[in-house]
Amino acid sequence: YYFFNTHVGPLVIIAFVIMLGGAVLAALNDAKVTLLGVFWLVANCLSVSGYVLYMKFAIKNVKLSKFGMVFYNNVLCVIFLFPASVIMGEFGLFVKSASLHTPEYFLKNLFAGFIGFFLNFASLNCVSQTGPTTYAIIGSLNKIPTTFLGCMIFAENITRQTWFFICVSISGGFIYSYAKIKDNKRRSGRSG
Repeated sequence: YYFFNTHVGPLVIIAFVIMLGGAVLAALNDAKVTLLGVFWLVANCLSVSGYVLYMKFAIKNVKLSKFGMVFYNNVLCVIFLFPASVIMGEFGLFVKSASLHTPEYFLKNLFAGFIGFFLNFASLNCVSQTGPTTYAIIGSLNKIPTTFLGCMIFAENITRQTWFFICVSISGGFIYSYAKIKDNKRRSGRSG
């Protein structure tokens, strides 16, 4: 909102507070919280928000097609990922592993890259059609089914209190959606 001079409605702020409060209160039931874990959480939030804000800026100002943007985004990732893979020893492991040089592995990797490319394209299109905040909210809300799946797979016991706080966070997402729908109707009523 600060970078793109858009209006923040009170219902959107309430939705953020509800989602954040529900997440923090649900996290209080975690086994332990370490300073390193909090550091990585904050680093993740800052990098994701910076990336999404830049993506919105690039969509408006860079004179490339969406296909070109996705292509260059993926190519630029190699600049960061390849040195990391060499330093961590993953590239050497790849070169030495004969089982990773089969046509089957190549086809699976090609398919994964193809899907990743189009997911990146879908993300770019979503940001261009909605906005960075909506993209981030949807991205965080999709973690809820992942949480449930993780609890089922790892036989994690969820307390009644944690269920309640998860529901609080979900309700914040619904309030945010309602606020954005209401805001869009108000804007279209003004322009129409």
